[in-house]
Formats: sequence, structure tokens, C-alpha cells
Amino acid sequence: MSRRERSNNGWYQFLILLVICAPSHFAAAQSAPRDGVSADKNALESLSNSVHDLQEQVRELKSELSTMRSDLKRERQQVEDAGQVDQTRAGKSSTDPRPNNPAIISSSLQRPPEHDLNETGASPEPSHQESSQKRSGRSASIDEEYQLLAGKVDEQYQTKVESASKYRLRLSGIVLMNLVSNQGTVDSIDFPAIAYARPTGSSGGSFGATLRQSQLGFETFGPDIAGARTRADLQLDLAGGFVPGPNGINSGFMRLRTGTMRFDWTNTSLVVGQDALFFSPSSPTSFASLAVPALSYAGNLWSWVPQVRVEHRVQFGEDSKLLLQAGILDPVSGEVPGAAGQPTSDYYRRAGPGEASRQPAYGARVAWTRVFFGQPFHIGVGGYYNRQDYGFNRKVQGWAGMTDFELPFGSRVSFTGKLYRGEALGGLYGGIGRSVLFNGDPTVPSTDLQALNDVGGWAQIKYRPSNKWELNVASGVDNAFARDVKYFAYAQAYGDPTLVRNQASFVNVIYRPKSDLLFSAEYRRLSTKSLYDGINDAGHLNLMMGVLF
Repeated sequence: MSRRERSNNGWYQFLILLVICAPSHFAAAQSAPRDGVSADKNALESLSNSVHDLQEQVRELKSELSTMRSDLKRERQQVEDAGQVDQTRAGKSSTDPRPNNPAIISSSLQRPPEHDLNETGASPEPSHQESSQKRSGRSASIDEEYQLLAGKVDEQYQTKVESASKYRLRLSGIVLMNLVSNQGTVDSIDFPAIAYARPTGSSGGSFGATLRQSQLGFETFGPDIAGARTRADLQLDLAGGFVPGPNGINSGFMRLRTGTMRFDWTNTSLVVGQDALFFSPSSPTSFASLAVPALSYAGNLWSWVPQVRVEHRVQFGEDSKLLLQAGILDPVSGEVPGAAGQPTSDYYRRAGPGEASRQPAYGARVAWTRVFFGQPFHIGVGGYYNRQDYGFNRKVQGWAGMTDFELPFGSRVSFTGKLYRGEALGGLYGGIGRSVLFNGDPTVPSTDLQALNDVGGWAQIKYRPSNKWELNVASGVDNAFARDVKYFAYAQAYGDPTLVRNQASFVNVIYRPKSDLLFSAEYRRLSTKSLYDGINDAGHLNLMMGVLF
């Protein structure tokens, strides 16, 4: 075998080995544990980068296959040409020992190695049949290697979700079943946030089951642009409302949660789309409340808002980094279309008080993270500002200052929480859903208003006795200033305008026998204070089973 043939065979064997190993790396990446909604974003980004690199290698292999096809075609043509030369040489040698075209023959026959010389020093002349058999065997070997390599690459590409583009699409989500039982009157029986007074003659209890907290996600990995890796993510659920028909409560409408597009450089990222509040990122761990984050209206500032933000990471050693974030957001104010004089439309979008201010909302956050006991330790400080215009020259300045933290105590226990203080935070589910308070009809120019002052926060203790078990205990409170509520008797917002304080606590246990299967049980206690009804309590028991994919 010639040096060129040995080199080609070496490359073929290298490519075959690379493709055989690729599926195992791909399977390992796909089988990484998923943690539902509260999965660690840094781990997911690392996994996505690894899969992205593997995909690039597969695309390179496809290019190599194309080159191999060309090489194989050329080799076959050379074999056929060499066979014709042998036939010509055999025919001419019977009549003339000196061939008429020595240039062609010298190019098609190589001098044999020294150990192939006969005793007289002359090269043994290979027969036409032996030469053809050798070339046929080499061609068959190339065919077998090519077919094996093509089969491995085809097998690798069977794991790619079909999409209209050449880029890989990943499907994920959770099918979640909730069995719920309530003691008392609540705003929503399957994921309650506020307790109300029990109606006269009512037991004040309820039982039900739902799958509308199930989620569906799509993630695609795009090309590299200006040195940045691009990817997009879309998250949907079935908690967008109910079909207006018999048993319509069991047919939830699909709803947009988040949808982002990212450009990730080594230390900087640009994020465009609808996402959670980057200046208030954490939420308590609960599979009983996936449609809305746990402790909503009870100290957990959150929202899914269209935004454009920039993130920059500064690394300090191997286990410490500083994260800087800043961006603009849609200036939401929390009003329900049609509430308190707001315009309504079944199709057209009308400007709310935030959009009427003619400028975006602004947010920023600085966070430091370090690893202790194998868990992340972080402290973050964030700020938020937006303007709201309610017409007739009635304007307010919405703002918030907040801090979030995660403190590990050993390898199995961590303490997480968030604190905030601000005004006009109804768009972030603060102020128990209210941004401003009116002292009369908001459609009348003489009606006065005031931004609602608000303070709150939440805390959670997490205990992991093993990789399969997890215990969480959390509590939160949202406290609107009573002096504001007492003076302004009419509030423009969703919910009860007389609410002063809302407190919620829960305890849950999560069991994961497999990474894609979970069981959970949670008990939640709600306590809501009203100016007129006093304190109303409610209890909520939730049993869950979920399958992640």
C-alpha cells in the first residue's frame, strides 16, 4: 500500500472513531438532570455550549463526507484507468516487448520494494488478474468505510428535531398534574395568592384537579455572529384562560411566558425578548405554582416583560465572578384592560399608563457570586424606575430598590431571599397588584391619585438530604402602606382596593426518583388583611406528579 493510501485510510479511521464517540457525548449532554423552572442557568448555558460544539463537529463531518465522496469517485476513476492501461500493456507485450508508450506505463506502475525483487535482481511482473484483485479489494474496503461513516452520521442526525433551518432545535417542557384542596375562599383554587372572606352560607372550601400548569419550551442554536454564539428560547403554558363552554375549565388557552434571543460572547451577552425581571431574578421553589411564581402578591416581585438588556461578567479566579446587568423594559403598570376606566379591545392594543409616558422603564443590577461548600453564594443589588401617565396631567414616578441573596450553610442547606421597597409597583406584582390609588372616579379630571408605597420580601430555607429528595420552607409578605389605602378609598387595579397586607407561607417536599420524573406535596397558608373584613385566612394542599422532557 502506498504512502498516500495509508494516509487516506488513517483519516477515514479517525473520522469513523470521531463519529462513533459523538453519540455518547451527545447522549450524556441530553441526559443531564433538569430542575424544572428553577434549574441552574449557568449549568444549562454550559450544557448548551457543549451541545453546540458537538453540533459544529457533526457539520464538519458532513463536509468531510462530501469530500470523501469526491475522493471515492476519483479513486474509482483511477482504478478504471489503471485497468485499461493494464489491458493495453498486456495486449502490446505479446507482440512487442518494448511498449510504444512507456510514459503511461511508468506512471501507472510503481517500482516494487526491495524484498519483492527476485534472486536475479529483477522485479517480478505482477499479472493483470492479481493487480485487478488488489484494486477491487481496496475499492471494497473504501466502500465499507464510507458506508460505516455515513451510517454513523445519519444515526447522529436522527436526534435532531426537524426544523425549517439547518440549526438544531431542542424541545423541552413538563407535563404536570395538580390535585388541589382548599380551606377557605381564595382568588384561584389551583394556585391561590390571596385569601378572601368566606361568603355567607358557604363552606369556603373547594377541591379540583388541573393540568394547565404544564409547560412547553423550544430552544434553537443559531450561527456564530461577530464572535457571539446565538440562540433563542420560547416558553409556553396552558394557563392563559378558559374555553367559554361546558367544562371549559379543563381546556386552558396557551399563553406566552417568555421568548428570548441571545448573543453570547465570552464575557458579555445581549438579550432581546420577553423575559423575567433580570433585576429581581430569584423565586421560591414550588411545583404547586408554575403558572405564576410562588409567593406572588406576597413579597415576590416578578413579571414577564419585553426587554433589551446587556450583561457583562468579570471573573475573579475560578470560583468567583461579578455580574453587571442593565437594560430597558416595557413600562408595565399592572392595570387590567377595562379596569377603572382603562380602554378595552378584543384585537387592538391600547396604551396603558406606562406606555402613555412615552418612555421605557429602566433596570440595573450588580451581583457577586462565589462557590462555598459546592453551592453558589451570591448577593445582588438592583434598581427599577418607570413613569406612568394617567391623563389630565396626573403622573407618578414608579421605582424600586431591592436586594437578593443566596447563602449556603454546608453542602445540603441554603438560605435564599429577596427584599424590596418602592412605589407604584403593580406591574411587578407588588402593592398586591396596585400601582396607584384614586379618591374618586379616575375618568373625572378632578379625581386625585397617589402612587402606592410598598415594602416586602420573602425568604426560603432549602434542605437536600440526598440527590433525590428536597425540602423547602418559605414565607413572604407584601405590605402596602395603610395610610395610603385609608385615605384613597378607590383603587385602580386588579383585586380588592381595600387590601393592606398579604402574607403567604408554604412547606413542600420534592422527590425525584429519576431526573425526568418528580412527585411533590405542598401545603400553603394565606393570610390577607383588609380594611373592612379584617384578616382572612385560607389553607391550600397541593399534590403533584410531573414528567419532564
